[in-house]
Amino acid sequence: MIDRYFKLAERRTSVRVEIVAGVTTFLTMAYIIFVNPAILADAGMDKTALVAVTCLITAVATIVVGFFANAPIAMAPGMGLNAFFAYNLVLTEKISWQTALGVVFLSGLFFLILTLVGLRKKIVEAVPQSLISAIAVGIGLFITFIGLKNLGIVVDHPVTLVQAGPLTTTVVIGLAGLVVMLFLEMKKNKAALLIGILFATVIAIACGKITKPDTLISAKLNIKAVAFHLDILGALKWSMFGSIFALMFMDMFDSVGTLMGCCSQAGMLDGKGKIKGLDRLLAIDAAATMFGSVLGTSTTTSYVESAAGIEQGGRSGLTSVVTGILFLMAMLFVPIVEIVPTYATAPALIMVGLFMIKEVKRINFNKLEDAFPAFIIIVMIALSYSISTGLAFGFIAFSILKILAGQTKEISLAMWVITILSILYFVLPILIGDF
Repeated sequence: MIDRYFKLAERRTSVRVEIVAGVTTFLTMAYIIFVNPAILADAGMDKTALVAVTCLITAVATIVVGFFANAPIAMAPGMGLNAFFAYNLVLTEKISWQTALGVVFLSGLFFLILTLVGLRKKIVEAVPQSLISAIAVGIGLFITFIGLKNLGIVVDHPVTLVQAGPLTTTVVIGLAGLVVMLFLEMKKNKAALLIGILFATVIAIACGKITKPDTLISAKLNIKAVAFHLDILGALKWSMFGSIFALMFMDMFDSVGTLMGCCSQAGMLDGKGKIKGLDRLLAIDAAATMFGSVLGTSTTTSYVESAAGIEQGGRSGLTSVVTGILFLMAMLFVPIVEIVPTYATAPALIMVGLFMIKEVKRINFNKLEDAFPAFIIIVMIALSYSISTGLAFGFIAFSILKILAGQTKEISLAMWVITILSILYFVLPILIGDF
């Protein structure tokens, strides 16, 4: 029955291979159980509840992908997207985390509508590869900066804005975790980030910086502190439009890029090189984002770590089902996750930034009209501490330079619309304020 439902024979795989692949995917991305709550807690949300919600939404979304899309793809609250939620929406724009959850819900709703009516493909194809890669690089640099800040290596300065921090015990512990991650990554260990986090946490306990939990396992899970608190009406303001657009846009390209790479690796392309069931996968992604916002977490997206399971032979949705079940089981270990300090998870952010910044090699620096918009996206995302601001600057710069170069034919209709929306991102708050 399992073989027939997941088409294991047709995809030249087996139950044993799929289980191994599912476990591999779980170990590769289990670090999010620690990192996602740590980031969202900076927005004032309850960390204990966030650990449970992170496991729950990851499990549900991934299992749904397995059963309804039959793909070896895992979904979870996205790195970069959670940083946008905490550091851009809440800490920079000074909106409540409840309203920020409303922004996440609306971005998921609009993403779902675009997918269902077929506009998603046109928007994705309108943006040049250089800009898509620049978004990944910019977010990677942004996440790295946050990791360095959380670790204590970078601190603020009244004149130079930032400076190197003192070499404290906690910084040394965090750096030790980073070294472990780097070593294991060089050895191709699939659980490098997870092991590095656990290593730093154990050292912190040994040094007396944190105390052991009273219990290792707990079945008393309470997500009331963050669940069902989203404020959709508060997010329905013109001043929130840019943030909704930015989240939708980031999720769209994050998902498409991940799915293109992973599904190709899993042999899920048709004769024309297109992903089989792409719209279904994107619809699940959007629905998971909406469901996740209701439970109390940031945007859910497809995870590139799914490639680890695919490398182990995962070819069907059974891989995703196994991964999802393991995340459900992880909910029992909330007491352990709760004690993990920020400086232990910070190295994982630095490593994720490293992985994302590799996209810089896909940017065409030989053409100034392509290079500068990509460059400004990277710089402004990191230095303005705002992903949406970086995107808006980059899209506007792209269209202006194409006009100056006499290459207006290279600006598609969808790109014109994106440029206008980017201009409105800056203009609307001035014209109408908090209407």
